[in-house]
Amino acid sequence: MKFRRSAPLVLISAIALVVVASSIISSLLFTRMISSVEGKQFSLMHSIVAFNLESAEDRALARAAMIADLPRARALFAAQDRAGLLAEYSKMFTDQKEKYGVDQAQFHSLPATSFLRLNAPEDFGDDLSKFRPMVVAVNRDQVSRKGFAIARSGPAIFGVVPMFDPQGKHIGSFEVGMAFDDVLDNLKNTYNLDMAVFIDETSLHEFARGIDPGIFSDQNRVGKFIRFHSTNAAVIQSLVSDKDLNTAENTQYTREALGVTYGIVLVPLRNGAGEVIGMVAAASDFSASRSSRRRAFVWQALIALFSIVLLAGVTLIIIRGTLLRPLEVITSRFAMLSTGDQSGEIPEPEMLCDELKDLAQQYEKLRNAGRKETP
Repeated sequence: MKFRRSAPLVLISAIALVVVASSIISSLLFTRMISSVEGKQFSLMHSIVAFNLESAEDRALARAAMIADLPRARALFAAQDRAGLLAEYSKMFTDQKEKYGVDQAQFHSLPATSFLRLNAPEDFGDDLSKFRPMVVAVNRDQVSRKGFAIARSGPAIFGVVPMFDPQGKHIGSFEVGMAFDDVLDNLKNTYNLDMAVFIDETSLHEFARGIDPGIFSDQNRVGKFIRFHSTNAAVIQSLVSDKDLNTAENTQYTREALGVTYGIVLVPLRNGAGEVIGMVAAASDFSASRSSRRRAFVWQALIALFSIVLLAGVTLIIIRGTLLRPLEVITSRFAMLSTGDQSGEIPEPEMLCDELKDLAQQYEKLRNAGRKETP
């Protein structure tokens, strides 16, 4: 084994191993950091969706309570004056629909019968007890409730409050429903999230008999769900499958669509009985974090390669230039001296390292001693 070959090989291999290990550790740490950032993005998305759905429920409940407390509304409802209620509040409903996304408004007679739909005045008298557990609960307990439901006019976010006649007798309830499309479009405009709401198709067919039949197209069908509204159909279609929707809990995952990596959260929608009959999906562009990960990997690889080449070059220069080459010269001078040739000089001895200087001095001593002995 020659030191000239083995020493640089061992040192360069050790350098490469350390640099590669450091790069791998650094890459893992950066990947964890990116994963942490994406985890916080997921948490923020869940919070945004939950907050805005709850805010829509609160807005619906506040509007319903405002109308239900009006003396005129209480008197007309107590008198079962359907025409009077329609004349009094039809314009109000139209303004609320155009400006604030109110989709439905309805008076319910006891125990749970539609008395007047301001959004569809010609449809009334149907029993709501089978598919509107929230209305049943409000009229039973005389306590306001809010949440998601599928009504005859379609799914919406409802606030339902009990109503009383001028003498304080319970006579029914009133509800306001906020449209999903308005809520989701606002989320898109405010947070740049691609949004969609999926509703159980069986429930839509059974209960939402007043919606447009065109919604039940193959393009909108995702397993047992119908994509009722989306802000970007092409993206959502690529990101959400029927398998993804088969869950009853909050879900999150990443997926690529149209060349862009998205983070997706799914939030289940439950009716008044606690049954999952819909799902809200929110998708955010994660390409910035993913491209940062890729760029970091490329830069780390380049830096590692440059470090290995640089350190390998420095190692070769030090070993061969500072140690091996001077040692060869000194060895050759000792060989000459062993044959009696005392003419060899060590060039630039002051440039040698301390260890080789000692060896060079010993050579000079032997050389000078040989000269003295030579007659």
